[in-house]
Amino acid sequence: MANRLTLVAALVIGVFSVFSSQSLAQTDPWIGTWKVDLAKSTFSPGPKPTEAPVVKMEMMSGQFMTTINGRNPQGQPTQTMTMGNFDGKDNVVTGAPVPGTTTAYKRIDTRTFETMSKVNGKPTTTTRVAISADGKSLTATVTGTNAQGQTVNNVIVADKQ
Repeated sequence: MANRLTLVAALVIGVFSVFSSQSLAQTDPWIGTWKVDLAKSTFSPGPKPTEAPVVKMEMMSGQFMTTINGRNPQGQPTQTMTMGNFDGKDNVVTGAPVPGTTTAYKRIDTRTFETMSKVNGKPTTTTRVAISADGKSLTATVTGTNAQGQTVNNVIVADKQ
């Protein structure tokens, strides 16, 4: 009887270990905290932020959540938060500088995702986020038009913290 219990316990632990390993292996490489490297990043149109923003990407209640803390070019603190799934549906951006801003997430591959931002339902910018092969940096390429009608061509580089 003791041998059966030991065998059952070993099987349960083995199965749990396999599922845990699979879960860890499937963790998206963008999950974590990232700090923008202002020296490596370009902001067009400018100006650059006065302080390097910190981006936190995590899974929360089964959804992907992005929180960005920083300072605007005038030095005032900013925070935006977005929660959603990689399903292409619009998600409200809390704290956006322009009211009515939404973002839709779309997974491209295991190291890349894309967002489509809109203001009051009108597309403004597309951001393609790619994680380096070593998982230590990300590059976000932002193209489109901002709410003021200016062409946007930003390349934002961030390092994993």
